[in-house]
Amino acid sequence: MIKTLNLSKRFGGFLLDDINLNIDKGEYFVILGPSGAGKTCFLETIAGIYEPDKGEIWLNGKEISKLPPETRNIGLVFQDSALFPHLKVIDNVKYGLKIKKFKPKEIKEKVDNVLELLHISQIKNAYPKSISGGEKKRVALARTLVLEPKILLLDEPLSAIHPNLKRKLQEEIRSIHQELNITTIHVTHDFNTAVSLADKIGIMNQGRIVQIGVPEKVFQQPNSEFVAQFVGCENLFKGNLIEDNGVKKFKNERLSFQVTTSHKGQAYVSIRPEDIIISKNPLVSTSARNCLLGKIAKIIEKGPIVKVVVDAGEDFMVLITKESLKDLELKIGEIIYLVFKVVAVHVF
Repeated sequence: MIKTLNLSKRFGGFLLDDINLNIDKGEYFVILGPSGAGKTCFLETIAGIYEPDKGEIWLNGKEISKLPPETRNIGLVFQDSALFPHLKVIDNVKYGLKIKKFKPKEIKEKVDNVLELLHISQIKNAYPKSISGGEKKRVALARTLVLEPKILLLDEPLSAIHPNLKRKLQEEIRSIHQELNITTIHVTHDFNTAVSLADKIGIMNQGRIVQIGVPEKVFQQPNSEFVAQFVGCENLFKGNLIEDNGVKKFKNERLSFQVTTSHKGQAYVSIRPEDIIISKNPLVSTSARNCLLGKIAKIIEKGPIVKVVVDAGEDFMVLITKESLKDLELKIGEIIYLVFKVVAVHVF
């Protein structure tokens, strides 16, 4: 549906560098990255606000990188909504249709439909200054969707709003996407938004896409130290891969445990906190062939889930239930064992 080939654009000292993406029709693609990674620059280049210095943008089999924005049929919703303050909600939504010289009957029908879709018919005669932040987001989205773009670009559309409202708008955006089946590129730095909405995620850093995949794979199997740290890997260690009597192991100055990998030499490993078992006794007869001795350093209770920090040479984060905490009678300073399967260790 839309793809970029070696797309590059310099903005002063910043470079959008050789971005290659292939996004299928109807896909909800989220670009996730820290502030300053180039996410908005990328969207604005796709929309035609900037012409790339190098590379191509293809939409439905047509190369569009040199076409003016108004001919691309791509809708961009800006982070700050960018509503016209002197126009009522209904006139903000009508604006693009009037510019394109739709007939009054068509305009009314299209506007009525999109106002109902976004649940904002009741505020159609209000001015932007008198509506809430969440309502402004809906109006901005309505103003774009009414033009029936082939591609929808969303620049941090859920920023600066209350968490409860954010969750509600996420649900509405998901519902609208399912109903309209519109190909969407959404940029954000928020993990929860990405997981809630994305069919696929692209992680961006310093103007480059550094990993692409379904959310679960990206979060569970990062391909670099940056991605691992950015997506919040709790147990991330650097060391070397060695052979020990025919067994592949990860080893550094403080840790040694078994892994399964074709990698060699220096590497990072990560282990998800929920994949580690805490035991008061070594579990030598199970399929979990890694068993490390450690001391409980912290116990952090957060609702039904408890985070246990264990010093086993390096700090490990383990997630258990509050019920398990009570059953095991765990205490700070207690000596315990960390048990995890070889396949639970992600090597990169």
